[in-house]
Amino acid sequence: MVRDQEVPGSNPGAPNTIGERIKKQVRVYYRGDVQGVGFRFTADRLASELGLTGWVKNLRDGRVEIIAEGEENVLNDFLQRIKKRMEPYITGVDSDWQEPTGKFNNFDVAF
Repeated sequence: MVRDQEVPGSNPGAPNTIGERIKKQVRVYYRGDVQGVGFRFTADRLASELGLTGWVKNLRDGRVEIIAEGEENVLNDFLQRIKKRMEPYITGVDSDWQEPTGKFNNFDVAF
């Protein structure tokens, strides 16, 4: 007879239990020849396909800025897909991970 056997992830009050979906926000700045090459369209399409929220926009200094919110693993997938598709145009990336704000309803191209 097995009594009171502990099951991994069965403590609902424990942080980061198995199966918990951790939501995050990432702000990313891309440098290089990233404007005028479909970068915003690509980011918008990928983010929408993955169910992320936030926005992408061109900056006056030639960079592209993205703020995206969603599950951490999905955000990492999103960033890898952007890197794979836009790598010839990217010379540098700066990113900052934060707690999500929840203020976005969808993903948009901002101006």
